[in-house]
Amino acid sequence: MSQPQQKVSPQVPPAPPGVLKKVRTAHLLQMKQAGRPITMVTAYDAPSGALADEAGMDVILVGDSVGMVVHGMETTLPVTVDMMVMHTQAVARGSHRTLIVTDLPFMSYQVSVEQALQTAGRIMKEGGCAAVKLETGSESILPTVRALVEAGIPVMGHIGLVPQSINALGGYRVQGRDPQDAEHMLRLAQLIEAAGAFAIVLEMIPAPLAERITRALRIPVIGIGAGPQCDGQVIVLHDVIGITEHPPRFARKYLDGRAGILRAFRKYARDVRERSFPGPDETIE
Repeated sequence: MSQPQQKVSPQVPPAPPGVLKKVRTAHLLQMKQAGRPITMVTAYDAPSGALADEAGMDVILVGDSVGMVVHGMETTLPVTVDMMVMHTQAVARGSHRTLIVTDLPFMSYQVSVEQALQTAGRIMKEGGCAAVKLETGSESILPTVRALVEAGIPVMGHIGLVPQSINALGGYRVQGRDPQDAEHMLRLAQLIEAAGAFAIVLEMIPAPLAERITRALRIPVIGIGAGPQCDGQVIVLHDVIGITEHPPRFARKYLDGRAGILRAFRKYARDVRERSFPGPDETIE
């Protein structure tokens, strides 16, 4: 008697060769030194964390961008620590290899060094991330970076366009075009490195300036809208999969997810209305 054939699920291609079994902050420095570009993407839940992990991403950023792309907020400012803990927990359940970095949300670390230590400690303990990112747009943040690092909390800096200061900056626009501003940004990046940060994000700055900063720093530099010469790139998940209605100019859409999801929803609604779903294969007798 022949055995019934088993359905074979399509296999997802394995992670690229050379991908680490578990990524640590020290590995990013090794990647910079070896000239290997660092891959980083945002994720906000267990399925997206698992997919980023399986794809071989080096870093997952649980960004406060979750407020805008998941919760429909106009800016990142209303995002809370509770939200960041919840989304970090979800990503950590799905990802077991990729380095998880979580944003400290607006006004959860700016009041005092003690507040920053409490916030970062809680997000790491309850959320399960391995490092935190904080917007480091001025020298006033340097004592906080030092204190976090001394407490054993790895810190990723962030300069250029810092969305938590969007009202002070006057909108989402390129930073560092003025020569004086560019020199200040370079100096600030060097100070953040000296304070102990293990990496830094450059957002929306001219590519020549990003290249200067990348060459000047020993720590890895991750770009977003900062040109191709950074040590790595980060992009928002929803931009990658094409479900952002108005993606930024510097993003590249790798999947037309918005159109695909709309087609699926419309087909499902049509099948329900025509009573063709559920069919015999989806019905329990």
